[in-house]
Amino acid sequence: MPLNIATLDEIRAGKVTDVYFDRTMQVLLAEGVDKRVVVEVTASGLPRDYAFGLLAGLDELVAILAGLPVDVDAMPEGSLFYPREPVVRVSGRYLQFGALETAMLGVLCQASGIATKAMRCKLAAGDRALISFGARRMHPAIAPMVERSAYVGGCDGVAVVKSAELLGIEPTGTMPHALILLMGGLPEALQAFHRVVPRTVGRVALIDTFTDEKFGAVEAARTLGPDLAAVRLDTPGSRRGSLAAILAEVRWELDLAGFGHVQLFVSGDMDEHQIPPLNDLVAGYGVGTAITNAPVVNFALDIVEVDGAPISKRGKKSGVKDVLVCAGCGGRHVVPRGAAPTCPAGGPAEPALRPLLRQGALVEPLPPVAAVRARALAQVRAGVAGGQ
Repeated sequence: MPLNIATLDEIRAGKVTDVYFDRTMQVLLAEGVDKRVVVEVTASGLPRDYAFGLLAGLDELVAILAGLPVDVDAMPEGSLFYPREPVVRVSGRYLQFGALETAMLGVLCQASGIATKAMRCKLAAGDRALISFGARRMHPAIAPMVERSAYVGGCDGVAVVKSAELLGIEPTGTMPHALILLMGGLPEALQAFHRVVPRTVGRVALIDTFTDEKFGAVEAARTLGPDLAAVRLDTPGSRRGSLAAILAEVRWELDLAGFGHVQLFVSGDMDEHQIPPLNDLVAGYGVGTAITNAPVVNFALDIVEVDGAPISKRGKKSGVKDVLVCAGCGGRHVVPRGAAPTCPAGGPAEPALRPLLRQGALVEPLPPVAAVRARALAQVRAGVAGGQ
């Protein structure tokens, strides 16, 4: 039996669309209405207590729209954005792309939600490693999309082999409880791992399968000695109590036994709220469900111009807009397209949306994902430093 997924050809053919768009196309074709429109993708708000969003999913948006007679302008992927700022603008005849609205929003809403959550976790972790562990919480066919978005948002590594292959990085992971269970214990599993797995892979022991964490940590350190880089705690909630206290105890016992070089990694139901209290003790985090199951960004796609005339539905501002970003103060302003590129404070400002497609062709090649991630980290850190 096949997987329950749509192919790119089916998506581009408008098969993954809300039926009212399909019926709209039928009516417009029957009535001979083929108007040129400009649409904007904007979020009126952000999830929960989010101060910002991080744009992701442009690579798949391009895959959906490439070759169609449309022009697309967008904030570069990895850009910071705020509510009521258009992040993508599409211009063309409605009949050419209207049925793709569902798919266009789908790739942007989910990818941006995952990237934003990952960035929130990265900001919480600071310079500590952050690894995406959550592919098992989503359909396997979309695991590469999930982990690409997590990587764009700041994760330093991903666990899934295919995801890492597409990103051009090595997958990150230690050992599962299964290896320890099948080998009969932690020392046996560590010794076998050490014999078989190339030394380029760091030796990180999962220490809470059978024993208390502090005893497991010391046992692992004595088994591999200087070759052990770290221990990972994946303590279940039913045994956790105060995780910070457990970590402090493990650190104490390792140091007392002469294993100060062994670092501590934590996984298991981590998110941006649970990370900060542990940072003084932890060298890195594996975050799964919180990132994979991140709330989507509720983007909407709205017509703002028909045949050159500004128009919109209730609750939306008519006309094509730019987002101007001041090079001096960092201020951001949504203005009518063509407004003077200056900040109200008097400094020069630049449009945040840039040409992406012209008549369905890329204006320039999409940047490598590492560059997108670097842009995201730089923009968000600058925004946080500036109090945004």
